[in-house]
Amino acid sequence: MTIFARRARASAGRMHPELTLVSYTLLGHLEEQGGCRATDLAAHYALDKSTVSRQVAALERAGLIERRLDPEDHRVQVLHLTEAGEEILAQVTRSRRAAFRERLADWPEEDLVRFAAYLERYNAGPGATGSG
Repeated sequence: MTIFARRARASAGRMHPELTLVSYTLLGHLEEQGGCRATDLAAHYALDKSTVSRQVAALERAGLIERRLDPEDHRVQVLHLTEAGEEILAQVTRSRRAAFRERLADWPEEDLVRFAAYLERYNAGPGATGSG
């Protein structure tokens, strides 16, 4: 698992220099949810609010996300992907999928089916975040 995590972190950096694995994951969640509050990100990933704040600030500086007032409660700011954020997320997602296809290209169908089932089982277990 450690090697898997190291490879995931390293591949995020190779796919786009501005995106860490955490940044990519946060952008993916914002896309899936159609935006959310920073506190929602912290709760979803069981991260400290200060950690999320630093990540959000970096993504804002890079022009990948923006804050918008919640139309139902103007005291609340909701994070959304910018057009640049959507483009980079799509680019990195395409690159990751291509890398997975290349890495798994010579695996027998039976192994792929088993591997997918194991990943689904692992991701459904306790502490799973449902993204990434």
